[in-house]
Amino acid sequence: MKRSEVNTAIEWARKLLEDNSIALPIFAEWTRDEWRANADKAVTIRKTMLGWDVTDYGLNDYKKIGGVLFTVRNGDQNDKTIGVPYAEKYILLEEGQALPTHFHYSKTEDIINRAGGVLALKLYNAKEDESIDYDNDVTVYMDGIRHVVGAGETVSVHVGGSITLTPYLYHSFWALKGAGDLVVGEVSSVNDDNVDNRFNPTMPRFGEIEEDEPVVYPLCNEYEKLLV
Repeated sequence: MKRSEVNTAIEWARKLLEDNSIALPIFAEWTRDEWRANADKAVTIRKTMLGWDVTDYGLNDYKKIGGVLFTVRNGDQNDKTIGVPYAEKYILLEEGQALPTHFHYSKTEDIINRAGGVLALKLYNAKEDESIDYDNDVTVYMDGIRHVVGAGETVSVHVGGSITLTPYLYHSFWALKGAGDLVVGEVSSVNDDNVDNRFNPTMPRFGEIEEDEPVVYPLCNEYEKLLV
């Protein structure tokens, strides 16, 4: 992915949030120089990887597989004195754009359709060897109501609705084509994207970035590299 694509994606996400009357914390606006100026005050932000996250999962097909995320709150799985004991994110998806099939080893998350279009998902159980179970039904809770769905069956979540995804439950989700761009909320246990994702097929959580223009907003996995 090119830095110009990252910068454009963040500006698009900011406009989508603004159009839906969703405001972000002050550090969402910090430039690289402002991050440097506030380095001593923002240690928790850096350690818990709050802030912007734009990824194409190393697939170089961002408009199809990828998205803009912003982590608002988080803690540290190994140090309860850092941050908070839960996490919250916004996930911004263009119409038709998807996040790839994966599960989490430890995180339980509520995925919420906050605004915009229709959130569509496919769900699968994981086998003991972490492969995908394409045969057995999946039990899942949506807004606290138990549902049993077929493996790989498309599940739709409309604005205001949510679905609870537990560890070892494979899931992919996307902004349903024809229904508009999507603001997804995520409320979960503490999140560590460096170690808690199991993608199938295997892919990196954070893609490489080609520096074709200056950084406007540092990404959450770049702080230590860009702020020295």
